[in-house]
Amino acid sequence: MSNLTSVLSQLQQERSRLQSQLNSIQNAVKALSGKSAGPTRGGGMSAAGRARIAAAQRARWAKIKGKKSTVATAPKRRKMSSAAIARIRAAQKARWAKWRKQQKS
Repeated sequence: MSNLTSVLSQLQQERSRLQSQLNSIQNAVKALSGKSAGPTRGGGMSAAGRARIAAAQRARWAKIKGKKSTVATAPKRRKMSSAAIARIRAAQKARWAKWRKQQKS
């Protein structure tokens, strides 16, 4: 009876060894074929794309419910005056001039 038990334990050890080898071979095949071994995340989507999809979905729900769709629009961007831009440019040029002067000394 003990002989049978030892044979059974040896077979189980052999099976686990073969399984580990098979797993390593499968991982190597996946790596060579370009498929990753683990799960991967999907590609990214821009905020504008998500906003368009959300607006379209809101419109579909409004159509189903019989209401007008309310699409959220981004507020208009404020435009800087040319005088403000000129002041910013002058300040930046002064900062760069100061930096270059410090680098020379």
